[in-house]
Amino acid sequence: MAQTQKKSGHKTYDVRDRLILALHAQLRAERETREAMEWVIHNGGLSPEVLEAMASDPIPVVTSQDMQTIDKSVEQLRLASSRQGARP
Repeated sequence: MAQTQKKSGHKTYDVRDRLILALHAQLRAERETREAMEWVIHNGGLSPEVLEAMASDPIPVVTSQDMQTIDKSVEQLRLASSRQGARP
């Protein structure tokens, strides 16, 4: 795989690392959006029409276990990246 790298501060990520980090950010944003929508629904902030539209266009479910797995994977990538950076 290509070793196209991008410097972010003092860290260097290859394309796979960047993809994983981007997917992690996307999943976290989707989870936060879903939690906000749940709060609004429970507090009566949405009309039945909006709820109907949301139900017809479902959001993929991401569980807290999925997020924990992704967080662990990202941490492992960061550790591996820092170890590779320490090599001569």
